Amino acid sequence: MGRKKTDKIVFENIKVLDAGAKGVSVAKAPDGKVIFIPNVVPGDVVDIQTFKKRKAYYEGKAVAFHEFSEDRVEPVCQHFGACGGCKWQNMAYEKQLFYKNNEVFNHLKRIGKIELPEFEPILGSEKQFFYRNKMEFSFSNARWLTEKEIESDEDLGNRNALGFHIPKMWDKILDITQCHLQEDPSNAIRNSIRDYANEHGLAFFNPRNHEGFLRTLMIRTASTGEIMVLIQFFEENKEQREALLNFLLEKFPNIKSLQYVINSKPNDTIYDQNVILYKGRDYILEEMEGLKFSINAKSFYQTNSDQAYELYKITRDFAGLTGNELVYDLYTGTGTIAQFVSKKAGKVIGVEAVPEAIADAKENAKRNEIINCEFFVGDMKVVFNEAFIAQHGKPDVIITDPPRDGMHKDVIEQILKIAPKRIVYVSCNSATQARDLALMDEFYKVTKVRPVDMFPQTHHVENVVLLEKR
Repeated sequence: MGRKKTDKIVFENIKVLDAGAKGVSVAKAPDGKVIFIPNVVPGDVVDIQTFKKRKAYYEGKAVAFHEFSEDRVEPVCQHFGACGGCKWQNMAYEKQLFYKNNEVFNHLKRIGKIELPEFEPILGSEKQFFYRNKMEFSFSNARWLTEKEIESDEDLGNRNALGFHIPKMWDKILDITQCHLQEDPSNAIRNSIRDYANEHGLAFFNPRNHEGFLRTLMIRTASTGEIMVLIQFFEENKEQREALLNFLLEKFPNIKSLQYVINSKPNDTIYDQNVILYKGRDYILEEMEGLKFSINAKSFYQTNSDQAYELYKITRDFAGLTGNELVYDLYTGTGTIAQFVSKKAGKVIGVEAVPEAIADAKENAKRNEIINCEFFVGDMKVVFNEAFIAQHGKPDVIITDPPRDGMHKDVIEQILKIAPKRIVYVSCNSATQARDLALMDEFYKVTKVRPVDMFPQTHHVENVVLLEKR
């Protein structure tokens, strides 16, 4: 028996109503079901061809436009639409902020079901492009082809690509000519590596057959102007590797840190790999309010340096520090928030599960001559217990900046037992933040909320909440 054919329905003259989760927009079908559609803007009137039907919704794409939304703008990037990165580039920036603010409000209201103060206005980003300090690109010997290319009879020649994964396709890479997310010389470095590799016949990775030479490229830049480049090779070929790395040093002498990894395992994450320094030092320096932070290949650092500074200022402001408080900074990472608030606190204790991050945090505190910060490694739900509190003291303020999944319920329970006067909760996912706030609502009142846009042209939004003891 053949595969069941999916009914592809076309709905005509449908008005796009709202911006939904994950950067797609939302419309209503004539039968009342929701339709999720990418690459459209609320206010557009379109014909939609569906390609997926579920009990409660459809997924589809716009196949014809009858009216364009007044909130629509011309995308600046030639790769918009094919690349899954900046999904909102066709929407006016003020509207992006409006929908981000709305999302945070709806999550806190609907999921948290808690009483909310009036939000402080969402903080937009001064830079709407070229704001990222870290980009990762993948090599592939079978680049993604556009429909136009597939339909043409022309010889497509070289299929090598260096760019981004096509959404939901692990083995398809879109070749990127100019990306508008990271400042120069990021584009120049990436394009030069691809040109060199093509000219010298270096093998681009084949993810299906698991073979090739060039695997991934990471470029990190800092507000200090320092640049780190890390190339991941699938296998060692000393002659080819050194020739490529030397070419890079010659062409971009301002690279402060040139590193590489030889990784032949199935996935391309470098976190369990040996990173080898080829030239320069194994870190670059980021600076914030006179504090210097070393960023190595595996460091986590907020991806938008300028907005991270604004986010941290709001966090410090919400914490209401007078210079005497004992502050706990949970999920401290490399200790940036901890050190940033330290000059206004009596003492700061940072806790984080990743040992390398804590080693960085200690190193940075030493570099910045900060003596009132202490850092500890451990899984938050295990280390953050009565014995820990007895040893280090009961905090007046807790700052927490957990990963996307939010806080473990044991951590929340422990916070409620400790009962600090104030909790500042920084989140990159307001849905899990709302769930956690609901668990604390009996004992803590939300008194301030301020969303922060860290990622213009995308649907992502950070949010800072102040909770005060009831």
